[in-house]
Amino acid sequence: MSGRVFVTGVGVVSPLGLDLTTTWDGLVGGVSGISYITSFDTDGFDTKIAGEVKNFDATAYLDLKESRRMDRFAQFAAVATQQATQQAQLHLDQVDPYKVSVIMGSGIGGITTLSQQYEVLHEKGPKRVSPFLIPMMLGDMGSAQVSMIMGTLGTNYCPVSSCSSGADAIGQGMGLIQRGEAEIVIAGGSEAPICPIAIAGFSSMRALSRQNSDPAKSSRPFDSQRDGFVMAEGAAILILESHQSVVQRGVRPLAELAGYGATSDAHHITEPAPEGRRAAKAMKLAIKSASLHPDEVDYINAHGTSTSLNDRLETQVIKTALGEEAFNVPISSTKSMTGHMLGAGGALEAAICIKAIEHGTIPPTINLDNPDPECDLDYIPHVARSKQVRVAMSNSFGFGGHNSVLIFTAVDNGL
Repeated sequence: MSGRVFVTGVGVVSPLGLDLTTTWDGLVGGVSGISYITSFDTDGFDTKIAGEVKNFDATAYLDLKESRRMDRFAQFAAVATQQATQQAQLHLDQVDPYKVSVIMGSGIGGITTLSQQYEVLHEKGPKRVSPFLIPMMLGDMGSAQVSMIMGTLGTNYCPVSSCSSGADAIGQGMGLIQRGEAEIVIAGGSEAPICPIAIAGFSSMRALSRQNSDPAKSSRPFDSQRDGFVMAEGAAILILESHQSVVQRGVRPLAELAGYGATSDAHHITEPAPEGRRAAKAMKLAIKSASLHPDEVDYINAHGTSTSLNDRLETQVIKTALGEEAFNVPISSTKSMTGHMLGAGGALEAAICIKAIEHGTIPPTINLDNPDPECDLDYIPHVARSKQVRVAMSNSFGFGGHNSVLIFTAVDNGL
């Protein structure tokens, strides 16, 4: 494959804010977006906390009737997409719609609608189940709704690779452009999993934090007191463009999507493979595809979920991939502030890498009060750090053994 791929727009809906700027300001300020769940009654639940998106009104961007026929995850996707296209100054009537594709990852899709409609079935019978249940619950409806709203006519699909879904969507979008199958790709991830069945399911497998007494301190990546991840919701969308499209449209890129690497652990449905060699291979593949060397990586946004196994093994993964350089590169887990947005997490963290490049600032890992001795790299505790970032890497590792790594680089004037 060949050809350069640029990012010209970013849209975000997150627990820290309803746009990218607000989200970024919260991250740099070390603000937690995690609080007590308000969308349902958590009485009887071991976990009562999550990263909910607050004050979200889909009708600020979408038609009321249209929005009512979309699950919350699809609403997030549509709103973040409109933000991203506005920043990219992308008008679909000015480009070939068959050369514009949508790849939108989601790990769980419309699970909130499914959960709600199962209750309707149980309480009121089958005739009361919504005729919109199926088109609202399907995982591809984020990408489908975006395609319909925007009028794109190119490839349109949803990769489902658990917590790597959003990162894989971006990586697959990169491939479409490099192969000449698209000039522009709307890529990212969206998730709205905060509903009783999802919280109960993840909690029963003991994946979620139960530190309910102080929600803001519950997500503790790389800390010895971590006890699980905090589920979150939201979306992040990137506008990817070929070099030719950027030049023809006369837009200034935010960053270059320079590398993508993906591997499979082929080990366990939830646990990462011991020693992390397969995940390290994904990092190495991303570095190779970007034509870089390990010592050129200026920042890593870690997967950093705040689970016992992930954080310890990711530390090993980074050491294996970068060698001695692992001790020199600044790393942070922004999930300490946003929580884990599942299939949208990798897309949000890609957006964060782009902002780090733009501002020369690296967000911190908050709540890192007592570092795990086995997590001995530079995880930037508590306070953001000023540093020129020309190469930023984002790690995403998902249930099922999905390892996906993206690399973004600064764009010089003149491309």
